[in-house]
Amino acid sequence: MRADAARHGGAGQAGRSKLDRTKRQVFLFLQGPISPFFAEMADALEARGHRCLRVNLCFGDWLFWRRPGGIDFRGSREKWPAFVADLIDREGVTDLVLLGEQRFYHKVAIAVAKARDLKVTVTDFGYLRPDWITFERDGMSGDSCFPRDPEAVMELARDVPEPDLAPRYRDSFVTQIIWDMAYHLMSNWLWWLYPGYRSHQVHHPALVYLSTALHILRAKRTGPKGDRLVESLRAAGTPYYVMPLQMENDFQLRAYSPFFDLKTPIHMVIRSFAAHAPAGSRLLIKIHPLDPNIRNWRRIVRRSAVKWNVADRVDYIDGGQLAAMLEGASGVVTVNSTVGMWAMRAGKPTMTLGAAVYDIEGLTYQGSLDRFWTEAQPPRRDLWDAFIKAIVANIQIRGVYYRREGLDAAVEAGAARLDLAQGTWLEVRSRAARRQREAPSRQPELGAIEAIQNV
Repeated sequence: MRADAARHGGAGQAGRSKLDRTKRQVFLFLQGPISPFFAEMADALEARGHRCLRVNLCFGDWLFWRRPGGIDFRGSREKWPAFVADLIDREGVTDLVLLGEQRFYHKVAIAVAKARDLKVTVTDFGYLRPDWITFERDGMSGDSCFPRDPEAVMELARDVPEPDLAPRYRDSFVTQIIWDMAYHLMSNWLWWLYPGYRSHQVHHPALVYLSTALHILRAKRTGPKGDRLVESLRAAGTPYYVMPLQMENDFQLRAYSPFFDLKTPIHMVIRSFAAHAPAGSRLLIKIHPLDPNIRNWRRIVRRSAVKWNVADRVDYIDGGQLAAMLEGASGVVTVNSTVGMWAMRAGKPTMTLGAAVYDIEGLTYQGSLDRFWTEAQPPRRDLWDAFIKAIVANIQIRGVYYRREGLDAAVEAGAARLDLAQGTWLEVRSRAARRQREAPSRQPELGAIEAIQNV
């Protein structure tokens, strides 16, 4: 392996030309989906003449790689920057591939890669559902290079064919849970094999699995109650707004919003709704179906509604049919959940409180939260259609992580996108449309933060 790397030189060496890098790429995989996706994509890339390496940071990483090219890192976080820099230079890495760019190990590796002008590809569950996977250059969500300018989006989609959005592949939730538990629990039990590893997870995995299972069972009982509430509101013609909650440990919230927790945006939205929403309207706050419910969100919502005298107008929803809820909504406000895209697909006025790839003027409301309730307009249909065409062509691939047919499709599509010889990235047009990255534009108002401190 090292002899082969020596023939190709280090990533920062001037002797390796762009032509060489195009002909034979050297991929370094870090943590990925808890699935064979990365390992099988490495097989496909090596079959095309490239070379693939993987750093195993914990036992779960090793468990889902189990092929040549694996390198175990057992050191502390303090030793990681020097280790990954040396590995990239020594092995002549040209491409870095990983899931989510906000984990500590990934942020360090990305900084090293970008300092050497390497390509970075980030993947995760798709912006579209149910059978799409996000596959982006450089970063996702607030770090995405996808344009936020409406005209750039329209231009990006101009010569792109209409995508086939009809569901093609089914995923397996059961397989996802089994693999997820195997990864996290075995990594936790066999921690001594990788003593320096520190996970990005907030809670112990056993607590999360138990709490999530109890929540799913409870939601089956409470879901019909939420469905009946939505049906009654729609039958009576009562306007209502929806706030879908995200999981508090999600990097979408932790890294791409101005909030330090989920409690803060809940209070902000209820406070604004109480003061500015039309009289007689309702606010439905729906918990994420996989939230472990370690914090009592029902009680948090209730206390906030009581504080601002709207306890009879704010409803907490656990379970039920999200599609039906969105269909009758007057508007949707979210931090940056992908539910915002479901809402826009349904033609509903939508506002984000954090950074999101779809937070584009003409799609989402760009004014203040207080004015959203009465001024927001539905998304432009032409811009929405262009947005979907552009993300499908540039930053989504078709497939799933956990069921064979869709996994095979994802592996082939991912390998084709990573193989520069294929030329399937619309990178020239994407680069021309890229915006300068900015911090989230709608920061919480100081008065709103002060008002919720004692709720």
